[in-house]
Amino acid sequence: MVEPASSAAPSSATAASGLSALRIQRDGPGRSRRRRRWPWIVGGVLLLGVAAALLMPRRPTVQVGTVQASHGAQQYVQLAASGYVVAQRRAAVSSKATGRLLELRVREGSTVKAGELIARLDASDVGAALAASEAGVRQAEAALKQAEAGLAQARAQQAQAEEDLKRTRGLAAQQFVSPQAVDAAETRAATARSSTAAAQAALGTAQAAIGVARAQVRVQQVGRDSTEIRAPFDGVVLLKNANVGDLITPFSNASGTSGAVVTLADMATLEVEADVSESNVGKLKLEQPVEITLDALPGERFRGNVARIVPTVDRAKATVMTKVRFEKLDPRILPEMSAKVGFLSQAVTDADFKPLLAVSPQALVERDGQPQLWRLGAGDVLEAVPVRRGRTLGELVEVSADGLKAGDRVVLSPAASLQAGTAVSVAASGAGR
Repeated sequence: MVEPASSAAPSSATAASGLSALRIQRDGPGRSRRRRRWPWIVGGVLLLGVAAALLMPRRPTVQVGTVQASHGAQQYVQLAASGYVVAQRRAAVSSKATGRLLELRVREGSTVKAGELIARLDASDVGAALAASEAGVRQAEAALKQAEAGLAQARAQQAQAEEDLKRTRGLAAQQFVSPQAVDAAETRAATARSSTAAAQAALGTAQAAIGVARAQVRVQQVGRDSTEIRAPFDGVVLLKNANVGDLITPFSNASGTSGAVVTLADMATLEVEADVSESNVGKLKLEQPVEITLDALPGERFRGNVARIVPTVDRAKATVMTKVRFEKLDPRILPEMSAKVGFLSQAVTDADFKPLLAVSPQALVERDGQPQLWRLGAGDVLEAVPVRRGRTLGELVEVSADGLKAGDRVVLSPAASLQAGTAVSVAASGAGR
């Protein structure tokens, strides 16, 4: 029984040694060699990259400006300021009366003439009062006619009494009538005179009454006219402040009510109000020529002059308001447009406002006695552009050349080593340089 157990042990050991022989050898000689090669490969790649970077030609770095659109008047600009277009005659049109808005005949942009009916309020109560006043006038006129008739009658009676008195006195002188008859005639004459005076006073009262009645009619007519809102001057409706059905109460801020019906501006009085620093006021004078540019019309330049200099300084901004009138108004100019004003040292002509090209003097170089610019083309490759140099326009210089246009990029302060066809790197660019 003991012998079979001892024979089984060697066979188990043999099986275990066979399994160990089947295991993967992860740390064999081949894998160690591959691990040692990786640092050399990575180092070689890095060295190749550094060598390529060192051997690759480097682009020169340049500063860049732009070709600008300018004009000849720029050379006369002494001072620049900004402001807004403002209508000097502007009104919030309303009524003295309070009532419901029944009719509105205009809208934003409508052109109106002075006295033209803009809107109408409910005038039913005013109409009734006017009718009553007109009836009072007719009544007063009837009373006046009655007073006139009474005065005529009283004068006739007085004339008769005076005639009777005269005849009675004549008869009494001849002793044909008694003294009592003379007294009675004098009494009748005195009574007639009093009646005439009373009739005269009644006539004056009737005349005054008719004057009062007619004045009441005029008062009611004014009230009725107050319900008709008319344009105070020729202008354009800028804003509609109320709609039909709104309650117009010009002297109240109650909720749900409106004061003005429309806002009206006289477009013939458009001016630019520009704030000028108080330190530069000495450079201004009345009627001084100016050029005006509007942000809404960037391609247009307008001539004008200084109309008024407001004689006070804004303490908060340290500026003085200057009002500039347009030499010729354009229908495209609208109130509240942003404007820039250049105050000129002398008057300019239409030719001075013709567009031209200008660059910073730093962009101009002399090559073989010819002024030229270095322009950046596609891929920032340099192009030599010969130019013709013109007038100095403030901080810029007028130039002209075939193919040159506003917005082209040019090199500022170019190095003498630059050549056409060279690709460059842009360090900085300035629109105004």
